Amino acid sequence: MLDKYLNKLERKFGKYAIPQLMLFIIIGMGIVYAFDYITAMNPDNTVSIQSLLTFDLEEIKHGQVWRVISFLLLPPIGTGNIIFLAFELYFLWVYGEGLESQWGSFKFNVFYLIGTVATIITGLITGYAENTYLNLSLFLAFAIVFPNYEIMLFFIIPLKIKWIGLLSGIGIVYLFIIGSLPIKLLILIAFANIILFFGKDFFSRIYYFFRRYYYKWFKKL
Repeated sequence: MLDKYLNKLERKFGKYAIPQLMLFIIIGMGIVYAFDYITAMNPDNTVSIQSLLTFDLEEIKHGQVWRVISFLLLPPIGTGNIIFLAFELYFLWVYGEGLESQWGSFKFNVFYLIGTVATIITGLITGYAENTYLNLSLFLAFAIVFPNYEIMLFFIIPLKIKWIGLLSGIGIVYLFIIGSLPIKLLILIAFANIILFFGKDFFSRIYYFFRRYYYKWFKKL
């Protein structure tokens, strides 16, 4: 059903799609990080560009309207080390490029736009928004589309992305249980984006995944 609507929309608006959208976002994240990294070397510096880009509802009400969208360019949380940041940005690029190669630029743009708009609406309602769960939705979508894609854990251990996706899913459920209302809403948005695009296929893949390994592991006991 969704594919039919997307195909119709693409015929009308496909020319406005932004190719390699994720690459532009990652470059923006890198610039933001580099600016703060360089300026932090000056002990007299008190300016942080990241603090000017975060979603802050009170500041938005006072005229800093760029914060409604600029939070998308904030580097991943917890990447104070430049090496870890490089890996985070690399994998974001892999996820984005992989999905775009599978879906096409227009469909990928729509996927990201839906998540962005939903995150912004949540922020306007609750006063809190960040790009963490939006980026996570890219990873989950990638894990669904390319479950057997392998990464080298610690550079030596090959690990299929579906296992990381499974662990991430468990972690998300835990965060949803213990998280505040804004966190719960942001998590729901990440999954709503996935469900909207994958629908019944999303649940059937989960069902058959657990069913296969149930028979593989537990039926032998």
